[in-house]
Amino acid sequence: MSQAIMELVEKTSLKENPPEFEVGDTVDVHLKILEGNKERVQVFTGVVIARSGSGSREMFAVRRIVAGEGVERKFPVHSPRIEKIEVKRSGVVRRAKLYFLRERVGKAVRLKERRRT
Repeated sequence: MSQAIMELVEKTSLKENPPEFEVGDTVDVHLKILEGNKERVQVFTGVVIARSGSGSREMFAVRRIVAGEGVERKFPVHSPRIEKIEVKRSGVVRRAKLYFLRERVGKAVRLKERRRT
């Protein structure tokens, strides 16, 4: 009974057509940022290293290099703060979690590009 109620509550917060991307893809996450009473869009570009959860609790982690330091950020897929997610390129991966990229430096961080037909 309570599970059915939870599903009904979650349906209201889900996006109609969630963005399609996979682990290993390089994505641009367009975030709405509030500064005072103004709202602007900030882009966070990086490689998706993990996806977890399901339904309204689904999250994904994006990693990028800023000034020689690795920066990771987790986003909820169905967040109203995320305006859109653009897939820039797709990488060939054989793992569900790409945490091994944390130890890699330079060109070793790059993933082979997946050719889509």
